[in-house]
Amino acid sequence: MPEIRKAVVTVLGIDRKGIIARISAVLYDHNVNILDISQTVMEDYFHMILIADITDCAFDQLSEQLSALGQEMGLQIRVQRSEIFEAMHQV
Repeated sequence: MPEIRKAVVTVLGIDRKGIIARISAVLYDHNVNILDISQTVMEDYFHMILIADITDCAFDQLSEQLSALGQEMGLQIRVQRSEIFEAMHQV
């Protein structure tokens, strides 16, 4: 069984309808599975962090499309490979 490659996606911006739907659609189009998700709204600010299985996707294309969606929607969307976080916590 191949090792699962993961990414961390963070989203921040003014809350409005359709944020999760639009981001989920991009992930679906890139054959990405959401493994874990947390979202909250504080006052008018939307914040979401999710862990995604990116084993079967082209990471650079996914990152570019999410970045473009962020610009279109006035959101900050960042995608980072999980290896970055794992390497920071190894001794």
